[in-house]
Amino acid sequence: MNQTLLVELLTEELPPKALVKLSNAFATGITDGLKARELLEDSSTVTVFATPRRLALSITDVRGTARDIAIREKILPVNIALDASGSPTPPMLKKLAAMHLTHVPLEEFERAMDGKAEALFYNSVAAGKSLQVGLQFAIMESISRLPIPKLMSYQRPDGATVQFVRPAHSLIALHGEEIVPLSALGLSAGRTTLGHRFLSEGQPISISHPVNYAGMLENEGKVIASAAQRKDAIRAALLEKAGADQVLMPEALLDEVAALVEWPVVYECRFEDEFLAVPQECLILTMQTNQKYFALTDSAGKLRSRFLIVSNIETSDPQHIIGGNERVVRPRLSDAKFFFEQDKKKTLESRLPLLANVVYHNKLGTQAERTQRVTRLAGAIAKRLGYDVLLAERGAMLAKTDLLTDMVGEFPELQGIMGAYYARHDGEHEEVALAASEHYQPRFAGDALPSTATGTAVALADKLETLVGIWSIGLQPTGDKDPFALRRHALGVLRMLLEKRLPLAISDLLADAAAVFDYRAGFKDPSSEVAAFIIERLRGILRERGFSANEVEAVLAQNPDRLDDIVQRLEAVKAFAALPESASLAAANKRITNILKKTDVAIGAVSAELLQVEAERKLAASVARVRPEVDAAFGAGDFSSTLRTLAQLRDDVDGFFNDVMVMDENLDLRNNRLALLSQLHAMMNRVADISKLAA
Repeated sequence: MNQTLLVELLTEELPPKALVKLSNAFATGITDGLKARELLEDSSTVTVFATPRRLALSITDVRGTARDIAIREKILPVNIALDASGSPTPPMLKKLAAMHLTHVPLEEFERAMDGKAEALFYNSVAAGKSLQVGLQFAIMESISRLPIPKLMSYQRPDGATVQFVRPAHSLIALHGEEIVPLSALGLSAGRTTLGHRFLSEGQPISISHPVNYAGMLENEGKVIASAAQRKDAIRAALLEKAGADQVLMPEALLDEVAALVEWPVVYECRFEDEFLAVPQECLILTMQTNQKYFALTDSAGKLRSRFLIVSNIETSDPQHIIGGNERVVRPRLSDAKFFFEQDKKKTLESRLPLLANVVYHNKLGTQAERTQRVTRLAGAIAKRLGYDVLLAERGAMLAKTDLLTDMVGEFPELQGIMGAYYARHDGEHEEVALAASEHYQPRFAGDALPSTATGTAVALADKLETLVGIWSIGLQPTGDKDPFALRRHALGVLRMLLEKRLPLAISDLLADAAAVFDYRAGFKDPSSEVAAFIIERLRGILRERGFSANEVEAVLAQNPDRLDDIVQRLEAVKAFAALPESASLAAANKRITNILKKTDVAIGAVSAELLQVEAERKLAASVARVRPEVDAAFGAGDFSSTLRTLAQLRDDVDGFFNDVMVMDENLDLRNNRLALLSQLHAMMNRVADISKLAA
């Protein structure tokens, strides 16, 4: 009979950052194991539970016994199994003995074709396994495959040594109201669990039925069993307690806190206003990273001196909890303030010589050498763009110096951010200060781009130097491995070129990047490989923006070196592809491309005297008529109008290929027609290779 199944493993506190992953793997392993053993219905649904002290799941419509399985086993081909009289041969008798089928009458074997030969088959039915057997295998398989960060060895009360992520105390296995008798980790399955370590009555909770599990834990045990529900409850409580202020709730922090508490309660705490003199990024990071607290800002984004904590204890008098957390956070904030004040005593420029003590890569030198390369490259890029070269060089020179500060040493996540604060304190130009943080941008998909000219030049230089330098020593990405984040650097370069519409050629940028390594003996310029790598990333970006593979290839077939108008070209191609004339013109363009590829003679101008067929005269006249319009639209950067104008040629192009033999035996006529097609081909492919749109 089908019933809901509940499995729970109660343990000591599990690693919070691994809890959701462990619970999902636990549930998936058991579900897959039961499904493989025919114990689940198609209608079965799975609910995953996870708290700091338990992994659990419930599954609806679980069978008590699996379906019987029909088995069809091939014995032997008939010509081998039976002799001329129809009696079993020695090989047949030997096979039947091996399969324990000597008792089966010969007429009970099925005769059926097996390929081109007739064979004997034995049909039988294997009784379905019980849930007890199937679940025992499933839970053991699931436990053995859990993504456990580090195994712990512990002794059970009976003296047996067990290995698991944390000591396990009890196991529940209920099918409806019935206990499924199985064991795991030295535990025998039952129906009892424990509630909250402090808020429950302390007595075991006996689960009457799987459907009552979450409700009984919540009502009797003060435990919210679902990690997702606890996270939602925490989010709602934080927003309510924040009031008019904004609460900073990174998803990773919410996930971790939800994995630390079983009965979340939010309390408000405060710290002294004097700490607000420290850059708020430092305070926010130390609260989130070290204490798992939620910082509050006002509507303008300025940090408040009040913050929120999520406790696992609900009490009518929380002052001891609030006071304890305020005492704990104070030394952390004091450390941040101390680091900030100490760092300001030395300018960023005075730290430059210390970069020589930091190895960047043993084949590429120190951070000091790298800083010199990036500085030189940033200046070259700024010059190409008409930016202030001195500001770009200054920004690049100071960009990495905050790596040597105490604050960044304590909180590496603040690199760049602190550089901007310290540069302002040193009296540097605002663009130089911003470059300290902006040169890391974009750090990830969707991140903001540098907002200043100096930040843009330094960001491009930083990423291009990394791409060329790391590639030159043979550490390009392979498969899933990309330890130097070259894919991210390439995507960052592309986003700046595309979204800022920078008039820069990829070949020029890579040549400038390779040039800064000219002092290194044995340097091998990888520019061609890096360019191909960048273009491959470009394909991905453009596809993500909604352009089809054919549209992207139509533009990239032109081997674009500058990308500042590539999106506009793609939008024009997309609009052209929607026109009724596009399919015919794309097919014709593909045909013209193939014809011209086979031509090895120089193609000259079109001679009007050699246009003998009406269809070729009409096409030549149309090409001459629309060319000025196409040239004007293309020159103005109006790629959509350029392609729309070409749509006027469809009927004449179709007529030409219907009525004209291009490869005429008369060499003069042939070359004249090739010249006409060459003119048409050049005009049709100014924006993109529209032949790529042909199916």
